[in-house]
Amino acid sequence: MNKKIRELEDLGRLTESLRKEGKTIAHCHGCFDLMHPGHIKHFEAAKAAADILIVTITPDRFVNKGPGRPVFNERIRMEAITALQCVDYVSLNKWETAVETIKIIKPHLYVKGQDYKDRSKDITKGIYKEEEAVKSVGGTLFITEEIQFSSSALINAHMSPYDENVNLYRENFKDSHSAETIIETITSLSDLKVLVLGDTIIDEYHYATPLGKSSKSPTISSKFVEGNTYAGGILAIANHINQFAGTVELFTVLGKGDSNEKLIEERLTPGISKNFFYRDDSPTPTKRRYLDKYLNIKLFEVTFMNDHYLEKELEDQLIEAIQNKLPEVDLIVLADFGHGMITPRIIKFLEDSGKFLCVNAQTNSNNYGYNYITKYNRADFISIDENELRLPFGEKFGELEVLINRLSAISHCSNIQVTLGQKGSILFQNNNFNFAPALAMAVKDSVGAGDAVLSLTSLLAFKNAPPEVISFVGNCVGSLAVEIIGNEHPVYKKDLLKFINHFLK
Repeated sequence: MNKKIRELEDLGRLTESLRKEGKTIAHCHGCFDLMHPGHIKHFEAAKAAADILIVTITPDRFVNKGPGRPVFNERIRMEAITALQCVDYVSLNKWETAVETIKIIKPHLYVKGQDYKDRSKDITKGIYKEEEAVKSVGGTLFITEEIQFSSSALINAHMSPYDENVNLYRENFKDSHSAETIIETITSLSDLKVLVLGDTIIDEYHYATPLGKSSKSPTISSKFVEGNTYAGGILAIANHINQFAGTVELFTVLGKGDSNEKLIEERLTPGISKNFFYRDDSPTPTKRRYLDKYLNIKLFEVTFMNDHYLEKELEDQLIEAIQNKLPEVDLIVLADFGHGMITPRIIKFLEDSGKFLCVNAQTNSNNYGYNYITKYNRADFISIDENELRLPFGEKFGELEVLINRLSAISHCSNIQVTLGQKGSILFQNNNFNFAPALAMAVKDSVGAGDAVLSLTSLLAFKNAPPEVISFVGNCVGSLAVEIIGNEHPVYKKDLLKFINHFLK
């Protein structure tokens, strides 16, 4: 066993003893994926400033630098660092930041590279908390001034996990756009006031282990393992948008008798203004999925809902409340899941509102064939998937460009995005088409990925972002969303900015 690699708890006891001996301790922390000369010079500078150098690394599960990262797993990264003579001890961090680790090690110097000299340039803003943590244990933040390299740039150039088409797309995109300008565009969304409207969906995931065919009937018997419940539908969209916009006004309808309101309150992120309405004739729409725990594939699904349109009295209340809020918002993001909330009269009201209107009309197993995007006669931005484009026209193999032009004529919309799964996406804007490849390397759960894409691209469309930027950011969001199980959490702004920053190195 490598004697330099220690558990954090052991290091805590060890450093306490070392301090009593009068030793000074330096602590470096980071991902250190793909060791390069910049890392080595950084460690040597840290060691020169103290008696003992401890390096902790980010665990694999918190390396949010995009698909295929880290290139080297946490064990290999630790072993590579122990090979350096200047490093005394190495440990695996347990948390997303080094704050808790600093409190355990209590270093005299918490050492970072010169890219942290200007704290404001740290995308995650974690450096502020880490500096506060080291000061709380009597230490200081120490900045090295050594030569710098970028692991992400080296990996993108020589060890990219993407195919040739994506790598070529990246290089062409970088010719016109930098990570800094894209991040600045996303940051500018924070002044937007967004009204978010659509069906609430409670997503239940029940994991089971199939045991085999029942002896008395043609049924697959399964043993329950565990279950989780998530806020889906418009709730997930509100959570995504709340990461980027200034204010979010949520309008949705819940079941009066079985509202799940307590769960919804817990799952919505702080800061969302909630406008709930209640229908007497239905529970809050709930989709209960049963999945094979080992393979993570869906066995079957049971839905609880009444998808008839709202009664006129409730419809009137909803329209009046939205009308009163319209002067305070910049745009409307409408997610029509076809579960009864979005009535023809509400659609007409929104189309006539004069507000920038972003629309998705979803096709799913509960509304198949009855919830087409072609029922909308006006929209400023539409985001749908390929099936949602093809089904209304009965065109299984027709050319996408032709179908998009037909939809544009019907919806009077000149800004239409169509997601194509593994093929990427296509964006129609002002009679031009922009293609962008998919950036996801693996899919844990595709549920809600389109909602995440709609959430951010709607805001960018309102801001008149260039089409290639909308497509790129949308595909970045999608690649992060498919790694989230069941809308467990939104696509965090900090994760998206890190993804973009590392992808465009």
